[in-house]
Amino acid sequence: MLNVETLSEASVTQQVNGRLVVETEGQGFTEITEPLSRWVFGTGVLNGLLTVFCRHTSASLLIQENADPDVRRDLLTALDRLAPREAGYVHTIEGPDDMPAHIRTMLSGVSLSIPVLDGQMVLGTWQGVYLAEHRDRPHTRDLIVHLIGA
Repeated sequence: MLNVETLSEASVTQQVNGRLVVETEGQGFTEITEPLSRWVFGTGVLNGLLTVFCRHTSASLLIQENADPDVRRDLLTALDRLAPREAGYVHTIEGPDDMPAHIRTMLSGVSLSIPVLDGQMVLGTWQGVYLAEHRDRPHTRDLIVHLIGA
């Protein structure tokens, strides 16, 4: 039997928008859990829903294990298999890493919704929030954050 338990109930009384700029170091994962947590806490919103949106087509957002760095290395290996560089792409004007980056973004997505309870993001024990950079060179990535709640 499956039961759904109500954890909190409130009218929406506040919406807060913000921006998080992330400087990447090229292909890989940048954990953004801590800056997001600080921002959420600073808004004063206790219960609600956080939306994080990446404004790019060659970077994405994901929630993934944050304890063992081997997981992130294996994820990069898996993405290389799913979207290899040498696949005969037509769109190559921005370089050989660009079209695979678009495919990797398509597979992993550009937005996340994270519940907020008691002023904190509700994540599992081993979960962290990451920006995945799919291009080879460093980039400045712009994320929009929106918290709605009470």
